[in-house]
This record gives sequence, C-alpha cells and structure tokens, in this order.
Amino acid sequence: MTNRDFWRGFARNKGAVLGLLLLLAVMALAAFADILFPGDPWEMATAPFQPPLSGDALLGSDMLGRDIAAGIAHGARVSLVIGLISTAVALLIGVTLGAVAGFHGGWVDDAVMRFTELFQTIPNFVLAVVLVAIFTPSLTTIVIAIAVVSWPPLARLARAEFLSLRSREFVQAAVTTGQSNLTIILRQILPNSLSPIIVSASLMVATAILLESSLSFLGLGDPNAMSWGYMVGAARTMIRQAWWMSFFPGIAIVLTVLSLNLVGEGLNDALNPKLARSRG
Repeated sequence: MTNRDFWRGFARNKGAVLGLLLLLAVMALAAFADILFPGDPWEMATAPFQPPLSGDALLGSDMLGRDIAAGIAHGARVSLVIGLISTAVALLIGVTLGAVAGFHGGWVDDAVMRFTELFQTIPNFVLAVVLVAIFTPSLTTIVIAIAVVSWPPLARLARAEFLSLRSREFVQAAVTTGQSNLTIILRQILPNSLSPIIVSASLMVATAILLESSLSFLGLGDPNAMSWGYMVGAARTMIRQAWWMSFFPGIAIVLTVLSLNLVGEGLNDALNPKLARSRG
C-alpha cells in the first residue's frame, strides 16, 4: 500500500478527518502551552471563582484563583505524554510476548498465555489503582501502571497474527533460506501484522488518557503535574457554585478521547480497505 492509497482510504472517513483535526488542535495546545499561558499553572492568576469571560481568565478561575484555561493547556501535555509513553511501553511488552508465543507455539505459547491471563483476571482500573497506591504517585509510576494493565490485549492480538502468518509461504521460504528466528520475526512476520496492532494502539492511547484522568480524579496523580483529571476531581465539591471548573476540563477529556477513537476508525479503514468497503 502506497502513502497515497493510505491517505485516500483515511480521507473517505469524514469522522476520522474531523478526529485528526481535533487531535492536532490538542497537540498544538500542548506544544504551545508555555507561549499561550506563560508561567506556572498552579499559581494564582486572578480572583477566585471568576466565571468565564468575566475577568482576566478566559474560561474562569478556580477556588484559588488559578486560570482554568492555563490548566487545560498545560494538562494537555501531561495527558498526551502519559497516553503515548504508556501505550509505547505496552506495545513493547505485549507485541514481544505475543510474537514469541505465536511464533514458537507449543509449551512456550501455553506459558505466555497463562501469564497473560493472570493479569487479565484483575480489573484494569483496580490493578492500576493498587500499583500507583503502592508506590509514590508520579508520572513514571502512572505510566508503568497503565502499561502493565494495557499490554495483555496487545499480546493476544500479536499472538493471533503470528499464528496465522507463521505457516504462510513467504515465512517458509525464509526458513528454507536459513534465516534466524529473530530475523524472520522482525523482517517477515511483524511488518505484515502491524495493521491491527497500529489500530489497537491508537485506541489504547485514548484508554490510557481516561485511566490517567481517573487516577488523578481519585487523588493518585502526580502532585507536581497539572492534569485534566486533577482539575475535575478538585472541582467536584464546587460543581454547583462553579460549574466551569469541572465542565471545561471534562470537555477536553471527551474531545481528546473522541478524536483518538475517530482516528482509530480511520486507520482501520485505511489499513483494511476491503473491510471498509464491505461496511459501506
């Protein structure tokens, strides 16, 4: 598939194009947060409980006079970084284990799948809460906790792809020519199994952002990093007096997660054009 074919297939999904524009807007907000809102988002910027469009703060201020818009801009950086890094770590763990299980099969496959099932017996959010609570809440521990609860579905997906591809003719030809197992995995099978893995990873970023927001809402976020979940959690007791404190960070979470899901659907259509045409 050429780049032109990929973008043509992606552009057919209007929702995916809208999602990509929303995602680019969020990324731009995170990248230029220091320029748009210089200074520390934790510092007092105006009078407390300023409604939107009524003072110096565009989206209003919280109970300590902190700018809601500045918090959202700086919080976008935290949410995106945690989402991307935790997904990358989960990909590394899940794809590696799934590739080993699917390629070798037999007792190796059984051992890896039993290990995977061990993690899947505990609800993701509960396990993430336990892991963050055991260690000092920080961006590093949150990333590790989210990655630990996110890799099992990727391992199962990679295993299924490797099981279906290891008996194909091009893999048997590579074995016949004497290529090593590592070379066959990295150069022959993995590139041909990336499509569903990429789609799943794009959706996993959205799940990671929701998990981080939920942890921060419960007070298990990094106390030194402004995040959307913290803003919503800190405003939950003020929702009647100052609705904007939780409304705007909540909208930021919804739009970001929605954009990632729409982009994931577009990637699925672009990488699986036959499936997209059958739906259409």
